[in-house]
Amino acid sequence: MGLLEGRFEKGGVVITTLEQAINWARQASVWPMTFGLACCAIEMMATGASRYDIDRFGAGAFRATPRQADLMIVAGTVNFKMASRVRRLYNQMPDPKFVIAMGACTSGGGPYYKYGYNVVKGVDLIVPVDVYVAGCPPRPEALLEGLMRVQDKIRAMHDLTKRQPLDYLVPTRSGYVQLPPEVETLQKANEYCRRRKELSTPAKV
Repeated sequence: MGLLEGRFEKGGVVITTLEQAINWARQASVWPMTFGLACCAIEMMATGASRYDIDRFGAGAFRATPRQADLMIVAGTVNFKMASRVRRLYNQMPDPKFVIAMGACTSGGGPYYKYGYNVVKGVDLIVPVDVYVAGCPPRPEALLEGLMRVQDKIRAMHDLTKRQPLDYLVPTRSGYVQLPPEVETLQKANEYCRRRKELSTPAKV
């Protein structure tokens, strides 16, 4: 040890780098944006309530404006009409910013993937997603796990000016809706609608 031996036991001195100190402060003060779209937002509200208390992780200050938030939790189904608003809010957030896709609908379309023509098949077509939280809807514990993974990415940032978190595999998407074979053409779609209408007609007594 030499000159350093016995110098730091009594004084309580902690040695770190400026980068690690900034990352520690960032990961301990994440400000999510108040942004709920559908039923997953109820679970997000429960996560912020007293039973689960997301404030234990330093992320309890939900902001009502994107200019004061650095974490967007997309909780719920994203329709095409809402897609441009989601992108606009994301662009207004300051860097470094992170996105959690909460729930099956947000991650890949969920139960609307096959017939939901108005549902975006994954919010990663609109904004870059850092962490996916599975479930329909996911439990508050799952959202807390997703928050801790975001904090891991913040802790691993290596540049003071650029957003360089840990590299995770992000699924690539074409952006086009994959239609089922029974409605892939206009003729098949009309025939499908006619059959469904006949089946839904109540039987005469």
